[in-house]
Amino acid sequence: MSIEKLSPFFAPTYENFPKGRTIGLVVLRTSLSELILRTEGTGEPMCREFVAAGLTDETRTQVVQRLVMTKRKQVAPERRKGREFLRSHNLLRLNKDNVPCALNTNAPCGICVDCFLYGFAAGGGGAQKSRIWTEDAFSLLSAGDTISDRTINAIFETGTMRDEKGNASTALNTSEYIKPGVHFLDVVTLKDVTADEFRYAIGNILLTGRYGAVSSRVGRMQNQVLGIFGGIAELPSSLELVQALHDQFLASDTPMEHPLDSGSLIKATKQVVSAWSNRRGISIQLSEEEVISTIADIDQNWSDAERENFLKRLDSSYEPFRQVSEPKKSKNKKKDTTEVAS
Repeated sequence: MSIEKLSPFFAPTYENFPKGRTIGLVVLRTSLSELILRTEGTGEPMCREFVAAGLTDETRTQVVQRLVMTKRKQVAPERRKGREFLRSHNLLRLNKDNVPCALNTNAPCGICVDCFLYGFAAGGGGAQKSRIWTEDAFSLLSAGDTISDRTINAIFETGTMRDEKGNASTALNTSEYIKPGVHFLDVVTLKDVTADEFRYAIGNILLTGRYGAVSSRVGRMQNQVLGIFGGIAELPSSLELVQALHDQFLASDTPMEHPLDSGSLIKATKQVVSAWSNRRGISIQLSEEEVISTIADIDQNWSDAERENFLKRLDSSYEPFRQVSEPKKSKNKKKDTTEVAS
């Protein structure tokens, strides 16, 4: 199986100390509906940054404003997706308050699959660094080409914007949104993971379908793994990838306008990353057929027939590293003054 080609870069079991084994993923994230990526409340603009357009002498002096999908906007939904399945199989452990492990609390359990892989920080002490390294993902097209406005209004139960007294609704708001069909290029780094942790992390990426704000209404996305690398160093950044693609499209006279053809983008991305295996610290790149085979292996482990066994196997792999804390002894413990009768 193709996943065995990555064996030199897998940890045989979980370890507390890093040993420089790195697996890099190139991920394409495509919006399938309106999408809202912002860091503030309603009405705030989408996340965006001014960056150099490309990497050549000519294009790196050109400035373009690109949309940004921040690292937390990526990891949080994927982490919650994995926790859904852990919860369904009773694999979320109890924390110090004797309640199931939960995100964004000061009392994570510290010993479940999610805590071991994605890390945690407890307010009262204790931490685990994440071994899933992410960074901001950038859109290839400019923010001006991929953003539009949407006016939101309130409809009464009569189906109109007027109540039973004939008063017009005043709940109007205009908000930005990202158009469907916008592509974000992303690089994800897995540090010192086991083969099952690798399957778990990629499964979370492929199974997560909603991102951003108001995800119960909008935010549909499709994630595709376009490249898998092994080595002792990280891949080039997401920004470098987008800049290289910008130059590639210019060199081939391919129009860069919305909606951008996904097939052309995928083909150009594979051409750009094909040279990455020559970079310092990158040892191997899986071929296109090997990537397909690896994804098939992951899908098999996440299938209805195998998912429970897979998750329980992964959970049991941490058993030697789980330590049950002993109750703290009281500092004011009184000495036993009972006299023994002679």
